[in-house]
Amino acid sequence: MPVVASPQDFNEHDLYVDLQSVFGQSLFLKCEGFNFAGSVKLKAATEMVEAAERDGTLRPGAFLVESSSGNLGVALSMIAASKGYRFLCVTDSRCNLATRLLMEALGAQVHTITEPDPVTGLLGARMDFIRALCARDDRYVWLNQYTNPNAWKAHYRTTGPAIAREFPQLDVLFVGAGTTGTLMGCARYFRQHHPHVRIVAVDPVGSVSFGAPAARRMIPGLGMGVRAAAARRVLRRRGDPRPGGRRHPGLPPPGSAWVPVRRLHRHRGRRRNRLVDPARHA
Repeated sequence: MPVVASPQDFNEHDLYVDLQSVFGQSLFLKCEGFNFAGSVKLKAATEMVEAAERDGTLRPGAFLVESSSGNLGVALSMIAASKGYRFLCVTDSRCNLATRLLMEALGAQVHTITEPDPVTGLLGARMDFIRALCARDDRYVWLNQYTNPNAWKAHYRTTGPAIAREFPQLDVLFVGAGTTGTLMGCARYFRQHHPHVRIVAVDPVGSVSFGAPAARRMIPGLGMGVRAAAARRVLRRRGDPRPGGRRHPGLPPPGSAWVPVRRLHRHRGRRRNRLVDPARHA
């Protein structure tokens, strides 16, 4: 039985659900929500905070500020409470009420942006708010998950190797693309150590992460309203100036993701009880 001194020290991430009997393919679902923050974002949050502590950016009594649609905000709220930091999460109107209340219950302050930037949308408006805040008050420390290399290094160091150990014959890895930290860390790891593995980024319609036009997005935490430069770098082939990825438009809209999730619940519910929580892992 594990014994931990801090909540961020517990993260059970070596759990996979075999979906072959549901979809007729050799397909496995990696579950990353079995920690006290409830999501994969705990890895990036822990790595960024610890790196900032090591280099002296983050000192006792500091006031953390970060832009988040929810999951990273919850993780940072928990870590800040554990370590004695104050934390301000800048989110927007797409963040659900339960998430906002959870962050506040953990001691964080939550500022909600309601008016989008005309060009960069709600995400751009969130980032503009933080820039202005840090410019006028040097007490705030912005880890900036969108440009912080420690966000992807967390997955290069943990998620990528864990998947490779469990599935040495892996052909394709699908990764949801939000701020692209998980995607970049896994892509870099497999490119260097298992280059035969194909990495597929799953991005919603309306996201600009890979050059598609901006539009309204309905899933918090998936897709971007501002294109991340780091995502462009990781998707280029070495020695080739052309993008290394290909888009496959015309896939089902986000709401249709619930169809296979419900199918999975019905199938597993009859045989082995419910194994997947769609709100956290779908």
